[in-house]
Amino acid sequence: MRIDLDTYREILDTLTRNKSRSFLTGFGVFWGVFMLIGLMGGGQALKEGLEQNFAGFATNSAMIWAQPTSKPYKGFRKGRYWSMDQKDVQRLRHAVPELDVITPLLFSNGGTAYYQERKAEVGINGALPDYQRVNSPMMFYGRYINDADIRDHRKVCVIQKQTYKALFPGGGDPCGKKIRINGIYYQIVGVDYNTSEGMNFGGEAGTMVILPLTMMQQANNRGSSIDMIAVTGRPGVVMSKVSDRIRETIARAHYVDPTDEQGAMVFNTEVLFQMIDNLFKGVNFLVWLVGLGTLLAGAIGVSNIMMVTVRERTTEIGIRRAIGATPRMILGQIISESIVLTLVAGMSGILFGVLILQMLEIGNTEDGIVQIHFQVGFWTAIFAALMVSAMGVLAGLAPAARAMSIKPVDAMRDE
Repeated sequence: MRIDLDTYREILDTLTRNKSRSFLTGFGVFWGVFMLIGLMGGGQALKEGLEQNFAGFATNSAMIWAQPTSKPYKGFRKGRYWSMDQKDVQRLRHAVPELDVITPLLFSNGGTAYYQERKAEVGINGALPDYQRVNSPMMFYGRYINDADIRDHRKVCVIQKQTYKALFPGGGDPCGKKIRINGIYYQIVGVDYNTSEGMNFGGEAGTMVILPLTMMQQANNRGSSIDMIAVTGRPGVVMSKVSDRIRETIARAHYVDPTDEQGAMVFNTEVLFQMIDNLFKGVNFLVWLVGLGTLLAGAIGVSNIMMVTVRERTTEIGIRRAIGATPRMILGQIISESIVLTLVAGMSGILFGVLILQMLEIGNTEDGIVQIHFQVGFWTAIFAALMVSAMGVLAGLAPAARAMSIKPVDAMRDE
């Protein structure tokens, strides 16, 4: 069928002849596309938000810390408290060569940080520079702890986002200024905006103050003791295959049963990230299932209404056939009407969905930084538009076949 201006006018006249029916029919497609776009954008935001909870953490890392033993061993009763020390770092280097980064951590019970008349409740961590390779910071100002800070026991610190906002509500670069914690003044050398809540040790996410490990040991009279060891595997190493050796190396050195998984805790982040991947595979499947199901229901509604329309236009179609309209022309007319209806409704659904997602994204912007992206990809939107067009063709096939089967004589008899 030749598509010209008259054809479009005829299609528009047909669809607007019964505005309420066309609107309600198109609304089914509109809602299906909106649901698909909204679910996909929301699913993407959920994934990104969860990933931010673990942002910066190496996927091939593990954390080791001491807990009360759950098994007796070599004359020691269960429930015994024990602690790790600096020598455990060297023990792991020699016993588990598959490990790349091995860095100790210290925690405190927290405290209050003061800057002039302002204060903030903080957690305090002691770390070495190579901890950045386990949990990458997002430096908004300044730098992280370096080797010179460790060597010289410098009284410096890196503060996190919430602490920075509480102590410096006016903003600006705080590097070089000093804050007081537990009677000791520390010079700020950096502001870390990485607030990974899913992997947080020693305090609430965003409120941490990171000190050089040596300075924290000195300030808190901790000697050589450490609270945790963070490790990463070399490229190609599967952490789950070396976890038992890590536990055994630490446990034997402190007279803890090497099979005591509660006493010598090894938390393998590889398992956690694998669970997250599997979770979002299921979420993506559910999003597409619900979205496509809703869209299919809308297309079926279009097909049913078009079938009713064809029935109502039996006489009109019969007259067209009588004056020379071919079955192909009738087919093109009905399918064109179906495509126009579904495309208008579908594109409206895409635009409305993108608008809602954009508003949600603006609402999740802080300090000019978008915290979570809700938008769907360009090619995803294009795919949705093509899918709507395909639905329009499929929705018009059955009514078009019904229209093609109408004979002029039957149409006159129906009249």
